[in-house]
Amino acid sequence: MSNQKIRKVAQEILTHHSVTFLTGAGVSTPSGVPDYRSLKGVYAGLEQPEYLLSTQAMEHEPEKFYSFVKKLYHPQAEPNIIHLEIAQLATSKQVAVVSQNIDGLHERAGSKQLVNFHGSLYHCHCRKCGEAVSWQTYLESDRHQGCGGQVRPNIVLYGEGFQQSTIEAAVSAVEQADVVVIVGTSFQVHPFCDLIEYRKKNSKIIVINQTPILLSMEHSFIQEDGAKVFQKIHEMRINNDRV
Repeated sequence: MSNQKIRKVAQEILTHHSVTFLTGAGVSTPSGVPDYRSLKGVYAGLEQPEYLLSTQAMEHEPEKFYSFVKKLYHPQAEPNIIHLEIAQLATSKQVAVVSQNIDGLHERAGSKQLVNFHGSLYHCHCRKCGEAVSWQTYLESDRHQGCGGQVRPNIVLYGEGFQQSTIEAAVSAVEQADVVVIVGTSFQVHPFCDLIEYRKKNSKIIVINQTPILLSMEHSFIQEDGAKVFQKIHEMRINNDRV
C-alpha cells in the first residue's frame, strides 16, 4: 500500500471535526489480543466459541463457560497506537467510538465518548445478588464469596438481547459524525454492522481493514494494517501537517 494512500486517509480523518470510529478485533490484535474466533478447536464438536459464549452454556455448563471465558482475558495487553491516537484526537475534535471489542483497551487509552457495544470483560457482577465483582476476583473464582451466586462478566452473550440504552448511544454516535471510520472488522455481525444505516446523508465512510468488507453504500477502502494508518495520523497531527 502506497504511503500516498495512507496519507490521504489520515488527512481525511484529521480535517473533519466530527468523527465516529466503529472498531473490531483488528484494532486490538497489535496489542496481542486475538479474536476469540481464532480459539476454535479448543473444544471439539458443537462446542465452538459461539456456544461457549452463550447463555445456554453459562446456565447449563457453567464450568465450561468459565473455562473458556478466562481464555479471553489478556490483562497484560496495552493500548496500541490505534487506541491511543483515537483518544488523542478527541482532545481537539468531536470523536466517538463504538467498539465490538470486550477487552477494555479503548477505555484504558482514555476514550470518553465510548460505547462498548458488546460490553467489557473487565466489569463483572454476581447474577444472584447483583453486586459488582472485580475482574481479578472473577479470575480466581466464578462464585461470589458473599452469596455463592454465579459471577459473570458484563458482556453480551449469544442468546442475549442488547440494552436499549446501548443501542441508542451507538446510533447517536453514528448520527453525529461527518465521517464514519470502520476499523479492523469484517463488519458482518448484527446488529453492529447495521449501525452504519444511521449515518448522516452526506457523511463519508472510510474503511480500514486487512480484507475488503461487504458494504453496499459508497465508501473509501484502504486495505492496510490499521496501526500503520494511525501511526501516520499521529505523525501528521504532531507536525500539524494536513496538506
